[in-house]
Amino acid sequence: MGIERAIGLMSGTSLDGVDVALIETDGERIAAFGPTSCRSYAPAERDVLRRALLEAGSLTDRNVRPGVLAEAEALVTTAHADAVETFLRDFRISPQSIGAVGFHGQTVLHRPAARLTVQLGNGPALARRLALPVVFDFRAADVAAGGQGAPLVPVFHRALAQDLHRPGPIAVLNVGGVANVTFLDGAAEPCAADTGPGNALLDDFMLARTGTPRDPDGVWAAQGRVDNAIIAAVLSQQFFSKQCPKSLDRNEFTVDTSSLSCADGAATLTALTAAAVARVVPHLPRAPQSWIVAGGGARNPTLMRTLAERLSPASVESAEAVGWSVDGLEAQAFAFLAVRSMRGLPLTFPRTTGAPRPLTGGVVALPESRQIAV
Repeated sequence: MGIERAIGLMSGTSLDGVDVALIETDGERIAAFGPTSCRSYAPAERDVLRRALLEAGSLTDRNVRPGVLAEAEALVTTAHADAVETFLRDFRISPQSIGAVGFHGQTVLHRPAARLTVQLGNGPALARRLALPVVFDFRAADVAAGGQGAPLVPVFHRALAQDLHRPGPIAVLNVGGVANVTFLDGAAEPCAADTGPGNALLDDFMLARTGTPRDPDGVWAAQGRVDNAIIAAVLSQQFFSKQCPKSLDRNEFTVDTSSLSCADGAATLTALTAAAVARVVPHLPRAPQSWIVAGGGARNPTLMRTLAERLSPASVESAEAVGWSVDGLEAQAFAFLAVRSMRGLPLTFPRTTGAPRPLTGGVVALPESRQIAV
């Protein structure tokens, strides 16, 4: 089958907005990269999503939407539709040229041990509004089969790395709300895992202390002193001793930083993210020679410097340095996964999610309201 144009959408656990990206692919290689953009969430929208994250903790049925979850799902679906329509208009892209839209939705609960993962977003409604095929609910099939349902992006990272031509092994690290790594070593099947907290703990801390849900350019963390006892206590938890693959919920960890100043809290939580990444290295098949960092964390110089210290002698560089998109990488991945899903190609593998075998996944919603589970 030939090359297809696809749009990918990602609303991560950092709750900053909807990333949109266009790629051209056959589901095996990337033929071309198109533009990327972001539709930011307004503070009121972010507040609804934060309340949905809290309320989702009591869910036992992934299909129900009590209380604020129904409001949040409608918000997520509308925000994604607005983002795509604006993207198509701004970049003068004909909707008729798009073969698929990959719609990840908003994760509000991820408990793979209970075979439960919840991503808000109404795929059929989005397909009807856009008049385009929409692939959604990417994680459910893997979790139902006993996999972790995450990370989903390693097969895309493998496609990207085919054109790097550098000695391996290579680690691709995405630092969003949760951080995850893909280990790539030649022709071997990728190995992957969530490493631990990404930006979520730091963003929540900064929101509570300053009213802004981030540490811009790592300025606060650069001024603070790291509390190593707090980091040691977090890293002593069972998750960090588990072998790969493994995944976690955004709210898996709570860290008591109430006694720390704003600068010391930011420094400690930034160092925790880097220490958790370093903690996964012994669980990888062998130590990576280079790390390529994407996601919001790649924009934080203090975190990047701390990662370089913790991961030495391996090199650490931003995705931008190798010609990849720092901010749009996960949206690009879901465009890629949408095409793979529609073509029946596997999305997850035993060494990336713990799936019993390579599995495809996703549900295809067509504009005329038909729905196909892949």
